[in-house]
Amino acid sequence: MPPFTGSYTLDDVQFLLKPISVVDTPVHLKEALIQSGKKHYSEMLSHEALPSDDYLALFHEALALNQERMAQHLLILAQRIIATRPHGITLVSLARAGTPVGVLLKQVLKQHFTLDVAHYSVSIIRDVGLDNNALRFILQQHAPESLVFIDGWTGKGVIARQLACSLAEFAASDGVEIPAELYVLTDLSGSAAVTASSEDYLIPSSVLNSTVSGLVSRSVYVPHTAEANDFHGCVYYQHFTEHDLSGYFIEVMLDCVERVWRSGEFESPTIDRQQLQNVSQTLLQNLAKQYSISHANYIKPGIGEATRVLLRREAQRLLLRDLNAESTRHLRWLAESKSIPITVCADLPYQAVALIKELHS
Repeated sequence: MPPFTGSYTLDDVQFLLKPISVVDTPVHLKEALIQSGKKHYSEMLSHEALPSDDYLALFHEALALNQERMAQHLLILAQRIIATRPHGITLVSLARAGTPVGVLLKQVLKQHFTLDVAHYSVSIIRDVGLDNNALRFILQQHAPESLVFIDGWTGKGVIARQLACSLAEFAASDGVEIPAELYVLTDLSGSAAVTASSEDYLIPSSVLNSTVSGLVSRSVYVPHTAEANDFHGCVYYQHFTEHDLSGYFIEVMLDCVERVWRSGEFESPTIDRQQLQNVSQTLLQNLAKQYSISHANYIKPGIGEATRVLLRREAQRLLLRDLNAESTRHLRWLAESKSIPITVCADLPYQAVALIKELHS
């Protein structure tokens, strides 16, 4: 069977995911099943609709406004990968938000640092962990110390902690030590090992779903239907092909990286991880108290996480630092289109926070 690449090419990525078909679960029903504990979020997908023309315009606006900053961060992150992996690099992006970033880093390393590296995209799921079968597949061909786990951003640091936990369990079960380090473009919570930034800015690919991620859904894992050697599942939305912007996004970003590279205007900032962790924890405690939220899972800090909530979950409220900020226009559009209340909090440490609606039975 040929390697699965979604709508990318093998020169971009190999998805270590198994394309499957999944019956759509309406968002309100999905939320009820998740919160009642009857099903894990990873067992269900809601219907993914194509973005409207109005919303698509917001993506193009986001790309125009944020591509230069993202290009700078890609170059900084590429340099940091090279500095921390002197004996070889294997990119392992975390599907799905990490995938476009991994594709870009693979091309940046090739074009600007003459390094031709492999890039795989694998599933990681909160409470379930990394796909061990995918890890074993990679380790048949690459040294464990070469692996570089890539994501777009951190929100609360849940995935960074899940990665560390999964790799500790893998070391115990398979006897292979893999560095439990997450590499991101921006680290809001101080939980990534390596980052290019700690700003809450709009990473343009976070605005869209599969149409900027190789037409691949987020990963799906249904334990009782999965074979022992299967990769985690995904849906491949091949019928969206004529609306796919995955390749377009990569081209636009690589052109911008080229311009930034020539200008030489990209410098690594100093990141205070402890301070970022303190800010994150304080915010979670304050919001939980203020809005009577029973679990941190229902608080989603930062533009990227807030976008996911408004696209895929039942939101209670959207908190914005500045109602008129360019970087949160798409969030205002989504909230208004779904009649989700917006509250302006001028002292918010991030541009946005989404609160998930708690359903009380």
